[in-house]
Amino acid sequence: MPHEPGAPRSLFPAPVTLLSREDCDAIAKKVLSFATADETRVTISSTTQGNMRFAVNQASTSGDNYDNVISVRSVFGTRSASSTTNSRDDASLRAAVSRAEALAKLAPEDPEAMPELGPQQYGADSPGWSEATASMEAAGRAAAVNAVTSVAKAAGLVSTGFMVTTAGAFAVANSKGLFAYRRQTGAALTTTVRTADGKGSGWAGASTNDVSKIDPAALARRAADKAKRSVNAVAIEPGRYTVVLEPTAVGNLVQLIAGAFDARSADEGRSFFSKPGGGTKIGMKVLDERVTILSDPLDPDAPGAPFGGDGFPVTRRTWIENGVLRSLNYDRYWAKKMGVPPNAGGGGGRGGGGGGGAGGSLRMLGGDATLEEMIASTERGILCTRFWYIRPVDQRTILYTGLTRDGTFLIEKGKITHPVKNLRWNESPIFMLNNLEMLGRAERVSASEDGSPGGGIIMPAVKARDFNFTSASDAV
Repeated sequence: MPHEPGAPRSLFPAPVTLLSREDCDAIAKKVLSFATADETRVTISSTTQGNMRFAVNQASTSGDNYDNVISVRSVFGTRSASSTTNSRDDASLRAAVSRAEALAKLAPEDPEAMPELGPQQYGADSPGWSEATASMEAAGRAAAVNAVTSVAKAAGLVSTGFMVTTAGAFAVANSKGLFAYRRQTGAALTTTVRTADGKGSGWAGASTNDVSKIDPAALARRAADKAKRSVNAVAIEPGRYTVVLEPTAVGNLVQLIAGAFDARSADEGRSFFSKPGGGTKIGMKVLDERVTILSDPLDPDAPGAPFGGDGFPVTRRTWIENGVLRSLNYDRYWAKKMGVPPNAGGGGGRGGGGGGGAGGSLRMLGGDATLEEMIASTERGILCTRFWYIRPVDQRTILYTGLTRDGTFLIEKGKITHPVKNLRWNESPIFMLNNLEMLGRAERVSASEDGSPGGGIIMPAVKARDFNFTSASDAV
């Protein structure tokens, strides 16, 4: 969205240029030239973010921030430590190296330390960069917010929300000759629309790498419609219900499974993916056969990071295929201990550089059912827009608790009959995906509770039976 004609140019400064590949390479080489440690790793993050909050149908805050962060990790034997600076002059870089090396000499031995990686081969550049997102100015965010608030005002409703755009360049290099660089953008717009008396509430949101794919007015209309239909909610008894979960609600839950794909936890008997008697459930059926969950840094709809924090390449991974567990996250230390190939980063042991995993991308394949068909096929059930305040209960079953929010409706004899007061639930996405009845088409969702772009999450709507609602909530 371009600069508005006639607006004072000083109010809409052009976005700051991120560090280029050449910039990062030069910084890394300079840092490494100051190093005396056995091994040294340099991590560079160059980021810019623009945001706008709105409330009571008007913008309330707007901001832009930009930073370069350079982290130096020094290693002597199996001792390591890190130091960080956001200054790029020689004196600051030299000081960061000196601090990291001094601290590393004082650090305890790490029995799980792994050596730095040598040069790696990376695939094609991630499709996660969008010029439209990177170049969006404050005027563009204001226009998007105005599109939301205009819909709400015209309907006599009150809108609040948050819009954020991010752009970042990331690089990692080390004393063994590794160098990796990537750029990525992200954008998210979420809005909660309520009736003037606060008795009805609806939500809609979108997350994408390319801000031009967000339709603010369409989001506003969806949230406004739910707000109007949520008025005069009735209380229903908690219990086990058939649920129709919109894609955002499914994303709220299924991403919790991705957090449990750690191989070490499974091998040590601390995970749902631990096999009774020892080992993991790789090769075992764990979900309904219609469920396939994968991640791919080159996914055109939800691209992720092509390398981890230590430079380890991230590739396409099928975690669960037709209900069968196919893969878990083996970092380099645990892979060596278990005698299997590594498939995730984390070269610094427990305190190392992390990375690997889903690379910020997660997709669950869908079916061809529409939301309307799911509702029409339900004798009695509950339609849920999204969940919030989600907290862990039992990691062995991936059991969580949370609340419904901003659009919860009773389904009776194939039709939505009443808005219902929000409900607390205690449920596991594992249980939900083993009680699956219907799958919708997958779409990218905004599944973060704080309205940030988060990772690229693509989820279908789901109809499932016996979802466990434990108590009622008077909160709107």
